[in-house]
Amino acid sequence: MKFRVLAAVAAVSLASYATAVVAQSDVVKQREAQMKEWGQATRPVGAMLQGKAPFELAPVQAALDIYVKNAATLPALFPEGSQAGSDSLPAVWEKNAEFKERFATFAAEAKAARAAITDEASFKANFPAVVRSCGGCHDTFRAKS
Repeated sequence: MKFRVLAAVAAVSLASYATAVVAQSDVVKQREAQMKEWGQATRPVGAMLQGKAPFELAPVQAALDIYVKNAATLPALFPEGSQAGSDSLPAVWEKNAEFKERFATFAAEAKAARAAITDEASFKANFPAVVRSCGGCHDTFRAKS
């Protein structure tokens, strides 16, 4: 009887551990997918900013909308203990309030830029600050590859 109880406890513990590992892996994949979405949205806009592509308002607005959307959901995708398998530095969890605040600031800057950008001149005046805000987070919270 004791063996059956111990075997059952071991099985439940193993299942819980496996679920936690899979959930952690899924959360890393989810946040990486959202970050990649940001990168894909930024590429054509970056080309415009560098003068390598003509200015088009629609892709700029779309990128800013994606920034706002993902900035709202990404902080929840960094639960305690989900560093394994990612480029996240321990600072994400050590300075978690600052980390989350950076997402809120980034979203606010993207929203403001979305409202302000109506043409190429306003794009060149407003978009660089959004890019700096995004990159500033990388300096503190992401390992260099």
